[in-house]
Amino acid sequence: MMPSSSTVVQVRNRAQGCAVGAAIGDALGMPLEFGRRRPVDQLVRDMRPGRIPAGTFTDDTEMALALAGSLLAHRPLDPADLARRFVTWLQAGPPDVGIHTRNVLSRIAAGQPWDEAVRAVQAQRPDSAGNGSVMRCWPVALASWNDLDQLLADSRLQSRVTHPHPECEAGSAFVNAAIYYLLRGVPPAEAIAQALDDVAMPQPLRDVVEKAPTRTRDGLPNSGWVRHTLESAVWGLLTTGTFEEAVVQAVNLGNDADTAGTVVGALAGAAYGLDGIPRRWREALRGEWPLRSGQYWRAADLIELADRLAGREN
Repeated sequence: MMPSSSTVVQVRNRAQGCAVGAAIGDALGMPLEFGRRRPVDQLVRDMRPGRIPAGTFTDDTEMALALAGSLLAHRPLDPADLARRFVTWLQAGPPDVGIHTRNVLSRIAAGQPWDEAVRAVQAQRPDSAGNGSVMRCWPVALASWNDLDQLLADSRLQSRVTHPHPECEAGSAFVNAAIYYLLRGVPPAEAIAQALDDVAMPQPLRDVVEKAPTRTRDGLPNSGWVRHTLESAVWGLLTTGTFEEAVVQAVNLGNDADTAGTVVGALAGAAYGLDGIPRRWREALRGEWPLRSGQYWRAADLIELADRLAGREN
């Protein structure tokens, strides 16, 4: 059954919000990364400089852009192509790369097949379950917005290229399933509940997600563990009522602030649409990874990308 024209228009605006929102959450959280939780009366609400200029997104969004490029070239997702694109990104010298991700991609760059490389790195630390695949997963939700089965499969596959831990794969599928429902205008709490029904995940991760809205702000570690990132993102989405508040609350938890911001930004952007994102943030956004010679990513480029991803099959 083909989606109605009104559904396509709604999905388009929310898809644009998802893409721009993810990058904005990343950029807003960037200067707060590795910092302490901000007091409630001193929350950061504007773009600030950190290790890179104010408004600049980080590796979270850069890897998502590589994933988006792979999805535009190959449907369903081709993991070998995605791995090559990640290696190209790594060789461009990004200022920040996760240790686990760098170890995997360095092996691939040296000629090892992606599946062998990731198995070798994971075997060194079998319990490693970082947030490196959840932070970048949102392009899959836009590319497969009208095909939930493909969305779930590609969400897990893009994780497997660098982060094969069951919680990383399930976390990526969960985030994108939630986006799938948010794009359709399903209220956030209902979208989260439906995503939990649709995604098979390890019970400890499920417990964390289910309890997230009841957690107190001071009890959120917001570390680089995938459990903590999902906990913070779901808490931010379900305890607020606007895009701005969802992202502000999540990034001001400190620690892995940019990744929490990225994930909640993708979710809240899908929930509230592009028009729900403050214009001051959209105008300040920039990406330093030059995908086009002499140019940098701006909000308009992400809007165009969202349209291409969501419109490829329709």
